Amino acid sequence: MTIVTRFAPSPTGFLHIGGARTALFNWLYARGRGGKFLLRIEDTDRARSTPEATEAILTGLAWLGLDYDGEVVSQFAGAQRHAQVAQALLDAGKAYKCFATQDEIAAFRETARAEGRSTLYRSPWRDAAPESHPDAPYVVRIKAPQDGETVIKDQVQGDVRIRNDQLDDMVLLRSDGTPVYMLAVVVDDHDMGVTHVIRGDDHLNNAARQMMIYTAMGWDVPVWAHIPLIHGPDGKKLSKRHGALGVEEYQAMGYPAAGMRNYLARLGWSHGDDEFFTDAQAQEWFGFDGIGKSPARFDFKKLENLSGQHIAAADDAALQRELVEYRAASGKPALSPAQEDGVGRAMYCLKERAKTFPELTEKAHFILADRPIAPDEKALKALDTVSRGILGSLTPHLQTASWTRDDLEAVMSAFAEAHETKFGKLAGPLRAALAGRAVTPSVYDMMLILGRDETLARLSDAAKAD
Repeated sequence: MTIVTRFAPSPTGFLHIGGARTALFNWLYARGRGGKFLLRIEDTDRARSTPEATEAILTGLAWLGLDYDGEVVSQFAGAQRHAQVAQALLDAGKAYKCFATQDEIAAFRETARAEGRSTLYRSPWRDAAPESHPDAPYVVRIKAPQDGETVIKDQVQGDVRIRNDQLDDMVLLRSDGTPVYMLAVVVDDHDMGVTHVIRGDDHLNNAARQMMIYTAMGWDVPVWAHIPLIHGPDGKKLSKRHGALGVEEYQAMGYPAAGMRNYLARLGWSHGDDEFFTDAQAQEWFGFDGIGKSPARFDFKKLENLSGQHIAAADDAALQRELVEYRAASGKPALSPAQEDGVGRAMYCLKERAKTFPELTEKAHFILADRPIAPDEKALKALDTVSRGILGSLTPHLQTASWTRDDLEAVMSAFAEAHETKFGKLAGPLRAALAGRAVTPSVYDMMLILGRDETLARLSDAAKAD
């Protein structure tokens, strides 16, 4: 059997971080087993669904690197097919026409509450003879089983048992003939060949109701896996007060996609004590047995830590491309060709200990800044009169250097010895002169990346400044 999973978001806003993790789990499960990962946009709510939200979902998935198979499926486009299934159930006597009005249903529930009975609506039309049907609007309801129990065999939650007398005769078609979401989901999953439904555990109760349709149609029930939701650090459901919710916000904040994938995978799933892993490892290891039953807690510090490890391990060229995409996503100016070239050559020393792209960009300030370099407050303290004089004395020695790391180190060492000081005393003024910052990549890395002419020009600027 070919494994087929799906991600089925509603296009009513951004791609939520919880939705992104659901997509990731489906992607990992399918990709790790040579299966298919499909995408369906559940756009049946026409009042709230927007093209912009659909685009935000597609953009978010693209940034995360979660590629899907085939074309995107629109749930709304399948409305006719959904209605056909409801008609088939009606024809088979497994569904019925209900002519009860909203007022009658409300009155039933009010009386039931007053009498202390269940408010689960029981339609008097369930077994009514067709000749008794009035010429009036109706909905189509499925005939739910009335005794026994429904068992949801869930790969995460275990067997979940629901008494069938707690299930109502769910509406399949509204009075205007449009299918409801619960019907559309089942029909789409069946028609798309979905074998495994991996989704949030807020859908767990839906599974019992959806199983009624699978059973009535004689269709295979998919494997269920309902995963716990994501909570904030305080243990409450993740919300805006905890920070960013939309995937695009994390891209704009400068987290690398690989770090985000790694962190989201670890939110609620584990493989032993492994924290840092590649996509290939995640696909190989991912399974339902590693998913916990308790809600995961979002932790920005852990996200930053993993992001830093992925930046350090990334291919330089790929990292440079992602930096360019980050700048576009966060509304920052595009790099000039010269800046891109410099960053590309410097990436080997920029990516160490940078947890995010803003941190990496700050380390690249010596490349991105134009002469004359304006030192920040901390760097300015390293450029006192004595230090400027030392830089002026150092410049002639560097003019004759061959501009290799070994030669530059030898020149610096000899100069420090001649001035009865240590290189550490020279490093501060050099960082300030070359980058305008107190914290930078190594002085030698900056000199090699900037080149002889630019390095000497910056040292000369600093020596002459007041």
